[in-house]
Amino acid sequence: QVQLVESGGGLVQAGGSLRLSCAASGRFFSINRMGWYRQAPGNERELVASITRGGNTNYADPVKGRFTISRDNAKNTVSLQMNSLKPEDTAVYYCQAIYYRDFEDYDAWGQGIQVTVSS
Repeated sequence: QVQLVESGGGLVQAGGSLRLSCAASGRFFSINRMGWYRQAPGNERELVASITRGGNTNYADPVKGRFTISRDNAKNTVSLQMNSLKPEDTAVYYCQAIYYRDFEDYDAWGQGIQVTVSS
């Protein structure tokens, strides 16, 4: 089982920045893809950004040019640098990891962390 612990959320004014971090621990052979999702009240959970073990990234259109995802494979961590934040970025942000163990892929989720952007 893999545990993901997120940190770095909070309250920020529009135009400000926040950095989210997520650390993975537990038993696995490797972590393949890591990503950040978010869910605003009344909305479905949506992908924000993801990054493969090799460093290939993917971003949702609303955050392109403002958010940057990065990871440290040696430390099993993933971060999301969020700049030029907007009120519509307000949501609970979840870290996700796709990991390989016992010849199968599994996914794990963090508990979620609140990001609130005031106008």
